[in-house]
Amino acid sequence: MAVSMTQSVEQRIESLRRILRQHNHAYYVLDKPSISDGEYDKIYQELVALEAQHPKLITPDSPTQRVGDAPLDHFEQVTHLNRLYSLDNAFNTNDLQAWRDRLVKQLGEEAAIEFMAELKLDGLAISLMYEDGLLRYGATRGNGQVGEDITQNLRTIRSIPLKIPVQGTAAPPKKLEVRAEALMPIASFLRLNEDRRKAGEPEFMNPRNACAGSLRQLDPQVPASRNLDALFYTGIIIEPGPDTPAITTHQAMLDYLAALGFKLNPVRQHCTHLDDLEQTIAQWDTQRHSMPFNSDGVVVKVNDLRQQDRLGYTAKSPRWAVAYKYPPEVKPTKVLDIELSVGRTGNITPVAVLEPVILAGTQVQRASLHNFDELGEKDVRIGDTVDVHKAAEIIPEVLCVHLKKRPQKTKAVEPPATCPVCDAPTMRKEGEVALRCSAPKTCPAQRANRFEHWVSRQAMDIDGVGPALLEQLMERELIDTPADLYTLSVNDFLTLDRIKEKSAQNAYTSIQASTDRPLARLINALGMPHVGKETAVLLANTFYSMDALCRASDADLVAIDGVGPKVAESIVTFLA
Repeated sequence: MAVSMTQSVEQRIESLRRILRQHNHAYYVLDKPSISDGEYDKIYQELVALEAQHPKLITPDSPTQRVGDAPLDHFEQVTHLNRLYSLDNAFNTNDLQAWRDRLVKQLGEEAAIEFMAELKLDGLAISLMYEDGLLRYGATRGNGQVGEDITQNLRTIRSIPLKIPVQGTAAPPKKLEVRAEALMPIASFLRLNEDRRKAGEPEFMNPRNACAGSLRQLDPQVPASRNLDALFYTGIIIEPGPDTPAITTHQAMLDYLAALGFKLNPVRQHCTHLDDLEQTIAQWDTQRHSMPFNSDGVVVKVNDLRQQDRLGYTAKSPRWAVAYKYPPEVKPTKVLDIELSVGRTGNITPVAVLEPVILAGTQVQRASLHNFDELGEKDVRIGDTVDVHKAAEIIPEVLCVHLKKRPQKTKAVEPPATCPVCDAPTMRKEGEVALRCSAPKTCPAQRANRFEHWVSRQAMDIDGVGPALLEQLMERELIDTPADLYTLSVNDFLTLDRIKEKSAQNAYTSIQASTDRPLARLINALGMPHVGKETAVLLANTFYSMDALCRASDADLVAIDGVGPKVAESIVTFLA
């Protein structure tokens, strides 16, 4: 939409920002998209164009300014205005009753104590400061008194408003501190670990570690690429404004934060009695497994803020709050087989095939044993009865073997001397636990996995070219390396089984369109060992072209924050 004669450029820019904030809030906070992606992109690009023509009108709270700052050298320290305490734990209903008894003892028998229960989210605690409605800085919890300023990275999280109120008429205080849990959705965590596994990089243990590691990257492009989220759980009005409402309960504070545009934990409940609280905790034990985020308990707070003030704090935690922890779910099952999987970098991974068992609400039939060192330490054998759980409530893991139930004449699984797919000798580099196939160019499993990685959404994003199509292309010797994809014609695709004109044309068009992908995607697509999506971003932001990257020395690479000697050696060797 062109700027009208009666509307100034400045007014149009502010109008576009307001529209984009409202649509962002609908999409990222309310989970109710209000326009199509195409319509949103059209509005966004108009704002980008106007700001490029009038750079003096760019403001820090503009939707275009979330990502793009240069990498930092280090994080500055921030002293919190209000300490971020840890919480005492409760592990059963007796612990909850004992905690309530302590509240009654301090507040008096006549006190009517009500509670707010919120599903406990396993993420990274953050504190954000807003002044006159604008985000000024955000910091990690740190030791509770001093944290790190990670504002640049927090701005990349779309559910964190850069300006409040996002919409409506709620009046923000002159100075407001809000606290949230920064989170990585389970689906994003699984995709990230899959990318790292294919790249030969160490996987994150759980979504919390992945989120924390993302937010401590000096380059904001890394957290921007990882689909992080933030759910807010409290606010502190440091300096009220003329229209700031009087807030006397935790529930009212949450309602106020929602009115300002903050995204809240959707699983929360006001409980008037301890019996209500215990029933709520029991109900959520099942519900939490369907949440998009990892959860291991329930946070319970005294609802009345005046009662909170009277109860106060110990040296470590508030007396008015407690974290109820759910017991981990562990179940026995049988190992039906131990399969060996060969990845695109040649890693040979033992995988336990299990008698199906339900864990955390889903059926589990396979569990990675990661490497042969771990397999040997746990001594898992075919036919064994084992205890399994979901690490961080997500990843199936074998905990231990019931040796008394072991069948007679079972044998330990030894590391293979040859690749289970191509029979090439296996090898293990000094200092590494991974056992690898020694034939990266000829091993069918490695070749297939490399092609699948090349066309994947995280790499060159070639739609319409999947595993079945790639398998036919390799069998007919139409492709040997990813570069061969770009020599294919529509007629080449038509020679394949069950490929019609439209599918052939779509595959050809998708491949040609991928030649315009950003450098970071190309670097990731190469599949260099120890180089995943985030490392590819660092390399692209440093070297700007493949020629420059190919000329880089070990010293050039190690100088990049986040690239160590092992990764540098892998890159130089691969590109030699």
